[in-house]
Amino acid sequence: VMSLLRPLLLDVVPTIQQTAALALGRLANYNDDLAEAVVKGDILPQLVYSLAEQNRFYKKAAAFVLRAVGKHSPQLAQAIVDCGALDTLVICLEDFDPGVKEAAAWALGYIARHNAELSQAVVDAGAVPLLVLCIQEPEIALKRIAASTLSDISKHSPELAQTVVDAGAIAHLAQMILSPDAKLKRQILSALSQIAKHSVDLAEMVVEAEIFPVVLTCLKDKDDYVKKNASTLIREIAKHTPELAQLIVNAGGVAAVIDCVGSCKGNIRLPGIMMLGYVAAHSENLAMAVIISKGVPQLSVCLSEEPEDHIKAAAAWALGQIGRHTPEHARAVAVTNILPVLLSLYMSSESSEDLQVKSKKAIKSILQKCTYLPALEPFLYDAPPNILKHVVGQFSKVLPHDSKARRLFVTSGGLKKVQEIKAEPGSLLQEYINSINNCYPEEIVRYYSPGYSETLLQRVDSYQPLS
Repeated sequence: VMSLLRPLLLDVVPTIQQTAALALGRLANYNDDLAEAVVKGDILPQLVYSLAEQNRFYKKAAAFVLRAVGKHSPQLAQAIVDCGALDTLVICLEDFDPGVKEAAAWALGYIARHNAELSQAVVDAGAVPLLVLCIQEPEIALKRIAASTLSDISKHSPELAQTVVDAGAIAHLAQMILSPDAKLKRQILSALSQIAKHSVDLAEMVVEAEIFPVVLTCLKDKDDYVKKNASTLIREIAKHTPELAQLIVNAGGVAAVIDCVGSCKGNIRLPGIMMLGYVAAHSENLAMAVIISKGVPQLSVCLSEEPEDHIKAAAAWALGQIGRHTPEHARAVAVTNILPVLLSLYMSSESSEDLQVKSKKAIKSILQKCTYLPALEPFLYDAPPNILKHVVGQFSKVLPHDSKARRLFVTSGGLKKVQEIKAEPGSLLQEYINSINNCYPEEIVRYYSPGYSETLLQRVDSYQPLS
């Protein structure tokens, strides 16, 4: 078929040329083997030549073929670069017809998305300033694809993102956050995220374009991907520094993200969950801001109800970041009764390795600060030795200073349970047990030690009553 179509690209009848190009594009779009055949059939140079010469309908069809070939792999995209297509595509970005601009921007985006080298080639061909002009055109479809291509160029490295920023893209992107078109908003938010993620400087530039509090309205959008991309943008800004995270808190961003996480399911939730973890990780005050905005119950819901392990793992990680600061933070997490859930995820053979690691880490970091004993007590019975050590450690810190807790620990069966723990002599666990035992009179400890009732019965046997 390829060898039949190729001569038709040079047919004297323009509609035949266009239809032949369209047919090639559809074939190449189908899979990489067919795209490979277009390259091997030496069809690309012909298309590139015609892109420069022909009418707008043909240009659109030719750009479609280039996009269809370039999307499959870096090698195929490189073949397009090698045949000199970039310069011609960039010239098409200046075409009078918006459809030609759109087709060219689309092809450039598909080449740039593979890796930094290909993206750099697109930049070197001079595409970025023209793409920034395309965002300002009235046609929505052209705006969308230009924003998407800028996003694909920015994502690979700080240097590439910087070229997009230097072309003045941020201000134009930020102005369109409130566009009524959902697909355009998705691309705008994605492009701003890909710029902000690389460094503090780039994130600050995005913030300085006054995207807050405007961007928070996108978290309530009807379109799930607008919500997801808005959460991602806020996450990419929050992760860099405590100052940027504080700025988001001050704008009401934490509460808005928590509401958003509550209103959606699955992967749409993921960036919001991670954003809460990043904010909480920076400092005690920022973690407290997440607690005050009722972030902990929401994360607990995600941990319990999400079927996918990677989302559970993100929720576990975020809860660990919130609870690891002070006893107050740890208590806020512990009272939601989430520790047993984390423990069962850590112990479950069905959990992914990542989920097990994150659950274990979260349990340890919360336990090491937790002085809220009712939440710790169930762990005496269920926890494996490596976690039990931390639980007993917390009891050994709290009991010496709290007489009520000491009494409760006896009546609830905690002291008895501690006597049953087998610890290596001289180990840290044994030290913790000793310091708990030192909080009580010796006969109480003896009374709750295993085998004590046997000893008492033996004494009954050997006791001679006074006659």
